[in-house]
Amino acid sequence: MTRIKFHQSLDELKEKLLVMAGMAEQAIQRAIEAYRVRDASICNLVVRSEPSINRLEREIDQMALDLLAMEQPMAIDLRFILAVIHINADLERVGDQAVNIAVRVREMEAFPSVDLPVDIPRLAELAAAMVRKALQSFIEGDAEMAASVLTMDDQVDKMNEAAFYALSTLIREKPELTPQALNALIVARNLERVGDHATNIAEDVIFWVHGKDVRHHVRSDV
Repeated sequence: MTRIKFHQSLDELKEKLLVMAGMAEQAIQRAIEAYRVRDASICNLVVRSEPSINRLEREIDQMALDLLAMEQPMAIDLRFILAVIHINADLERVGDQAVNIAVRVREMEAFPSVDLPVDIPRLAELAAAMVRKALQSFIEGDAEMAASVLTMDDQVDKMNEAAFYALSTLIREKPELTPQALNALIVARNLERVGDHATNIAEDVIFWVHGKDVRHHVRSDV
């Protein structure tokens, strides 16, 4: 494979991953909207999108592995392909979290709507913002932008912890609201996991651009 064709293939791989990113981001946005308006039809859209996301994940992995086998790239090109493989997996899991949220929203329809002591929409907004920024850092190859995503994860974690405490307290004090509180608690946990996947994507961008492993928040001099 000539270098020109190889770099064209890298561009095609990037474009395919961006399609995957768009699908995963749409799934989580739909799941959040389904929670906000309690709309089962939106939940159905999320669930129906999962097979397409899974199929594209396999296609991207195969394309990346083929490039590794045929070209044996070095340095930054190798890091790019490895980052794509990792990001691809995280995007598929974002889609999984969206499905999990959709399933919970469906279950919530069986119970009366009540005011809960947790701001799920705010948590969702922050988790979705992390995904958008992480993907933008990948598009632009911007390690500094990626590093800013890592700092956002702490806020998501704190909000999830606060939700756990508030909803656990509600269950003890008003056991009749246990089903609603448990579903909200699981939705909050799914959103926290979305933030984790966004963090993983950002770490992979930093690895691609600078060749630094900043997992577990070892990220000095990013």
